[in-house]
Amino acid sequence: MQTMTRRAALFGALSTLSGCAAISSINSAAAPLDTYDLRPAAGSTSGGRRSRTLLVAKPQASAALATDRIMIKPDAVSVTYLPDARWVDEVPAVVQSLLIRSISETGRVAYVGRSDAGPIPDKALLVRIDAFEVNALENGAFSVTVDLDLTLINDSNQRVVASRRFSQTDLVASDEVTEIVAAFQNVLNDLLPAMSDWAIART
Repeated sequence: MQTMTRRAALFGALSTLSGCAAISSINSAAAPLDTYDLRPAAGSTSGGRRSRTLLVAKPQASAALATDRIMIKPDAVSVTYLPDARWVDEVPAVVQSLLIRSISETGRVAYVGRSDAGPIPDKALLVRIDAFEVNALENGAFSVTVDLDLTLINDSNQRVVASRRFSQTDLVASDEVTEIVAAFQNVLNDLLPAMSDWAIART
């Protein structure tokens, strides 16, 4: 069957987690990988502009996620990567950029930027990436999961203002890379506005 053939091809050339760094280096040296970017999705533009500053820290992530490769989990304990595709940057940098751009595009915060640059912030947004992955399902289908934990703190005293988990899983239309990337974008089109509005309301 075509689905099973694609599935076998998808996983046959992939590395396990223990060898992913070496395989990634070999693949990068041997041939360029197709590179994919994701778009920001702004929250609400209503509510007025706040004269506040917000800095977004580079998200924390496991070693398996702190890469520019697109992760696939064939089962609960295995980690592999799409053999011919990569994100435009490492996943933590991609997520940080998406959050900054999504919040900025609302026009409701005087300044939002990275924590390693910019003015002294009123608030800082800490992010932990628990999932940014494709999951293989038992029926031969695939799903995309994005799971982020956000914590907003006062910069002056480092006290936690609020914390919330944002998570969503959507099915992938097919096992084509373009469809997988589109599924990530669909998930983020829901999560990014919600995260932006949540952070702005507490800044």
